[in-house]
Amino acid sequence: MHDGYDSHAITQLRSKKNKADACIPYHFLHEKEPALSGDIETVNTIFLTSKECAFKCLMCDLWKNTLDEAAPFGAIIKQIEYALERLPQADVIKLYNNGNFFDTKAISPKEYPAIVKLLKGYKRVVVENHPKLCNRHCIAFNEMLDGRLEVAMGLETIHPGVLPRLNKQLTPKDFKNATGSLNQHNIDVRAFVLLNAPYITDPQESIVWTLKSIQFAFECGVVRCAVIPVRPGNGVMDVLWREGNYAPPSLAMLEDVFEKALLLGQGQVFVDTWDIGFLSTCTFCFDARKKRLEKMNLEQKILPEVRCSCSQTYSAQTL
Repeated sequence: MHDGYDSHAITQLRSKKNKADACIPYHFLHEKEPALSGDIETVNTIFLTSKECAFKCLMCDLWKNTLDEAAPFGAIIKQIEYALERLPQADVIKLYNNGNFFDTKAISPKEYPAIVKLLKGYKRVVVENHPKLCNRHCIAFNEMLDGRLEVAMGLETIHPGVLPRLNKQLTPKDFKNATGSLNQHNIDVRAFVLLNAPYITDPQESIVWTLKSIQFAFECGVVRCAVIPVRPGNGVMDVLWREGNYAPPSLAMLEDVFEKALLLGQGQVFVDTWDIGFLSTCTFCFDARKKRLEKMNLEQKILPEVRCSCSQTYSAQTL
């Protein structure tokens, strides 16, 4: 097993980015999510077109919808306005910029007052950010809000042989310190945890380390964990697949880790169901199983299994 790929090697293996308009979010949607109280909240999620993240994580494919340079001053505000004009009212708003909201090279702090004005009335505001960039700008933004701030951070995995190879420039201690600091300022934290991180190719081992990482996140003070199945398609992940250093997860694995995580009873757990068609080749049960996962996300409880002959094994796809 090699030491991993550095930022240069990762970017060299990429395809071209998608064409992006700096004044229009590349996507937005209206969804639902449970509050910590258990009540169902409506959520407006806006995927902002922003400067590419400075951290070139091995497994990331979010760079595909980013800009090479910072969006012009005021463009982020225009994007939020554009989406909100087309979205219904909601309890919660998520502003995901495929990077770090508090990276001043991506979003200028001078834009915070205008952004906050647009967020008036939302009970909760969720942004994404690297643990090492949870700085004074994060605190300043939080103090401007009338709603509660939640910062979504990628923990990914606490596997000691894998996390250093992800090129995330993060340790579990960094994540713990960032979470503790945010909690001290009454800011909630959501953690992103990987299923089938690179370099863990045994299905059972992958599930074990996903659960260990979820437990660690909750012990740090996280209130929500989102499980992200690692997908190929970003260039370097396809190379790792051919090398035998990555295996796509199966839908059965995602179901298994979700159920086990819910049984921990330590906090809210969600699984990412966006574009998870690559997890299954079965046309008979996929839609029903996906709907089950989405309902479990909302209800935070294990629902009856969707029975199908394909669902009983951790069958890996082949490249």
